[in-house]
Amino acid sequence: MTTLRSRVAFLATDGFEDSELTSPWEAVTAAGASATLIAPDGAEITGKNGHAQSVDLRSADATADDFEALVLPGGVVNADHLRMDQPSIDLARAFFAQHKPVGVICHGAWILIEADVVDGRTLTSYPSLKTDLRNAGATWVDEEVVVDQGLVSSRTPDDLPAFNAKVVEEIAEGEHAGQTA
Repeated sequence: MTTLRSRVAFLATDGFEDSELTSPWEAVTAAGASATLIAPDGAEITGKNGHAQSVDLRSADATADDFEALVLPGGVVNADHLRMDQPSIDLARAFFAQHKPVGVICHGAWILIEADVVDGRTLTSYPSLKTDLRNAGATWVDEEVVVDQGLVSSRTPDDLPAFNAKVVEEIAEGEHAGQTA
């Protein structure tokens, strides 16, 4: 089993897909990492199916310097709100600029489009984002999990076992030179 001695940021807001936050959170913490929930505001956020989780840090106060990796859960409402929040977009972009691993699932890729970090990358997502990703310069593929230079992507909660395994693996590998903004 991989042992992580990392700090992992999870960026989400109300309307996240519950399992896409809780399952990777459990995977990275079970591997030894510490997890921090970052959100635009509020003391607590609630998923679309009712899971409530305390916010540790506001996105305006967060810096990629303090973490070794980022995980972006999906959920239509979550992703749509985050892509409208400039501090959240800037934070996501900073992880790429620092060559740090990023995991994104489902609709979370919308944030990466806004951060302008998908051009020339290969990734997957919920199928409805296929055209958005292609228009942003990405190569979209319909696969359970895709790894591209430290960027781990998956489609839906059904892909979580493969997603979690690859996220933990990429975090353990550390920075990736090809992970750029």
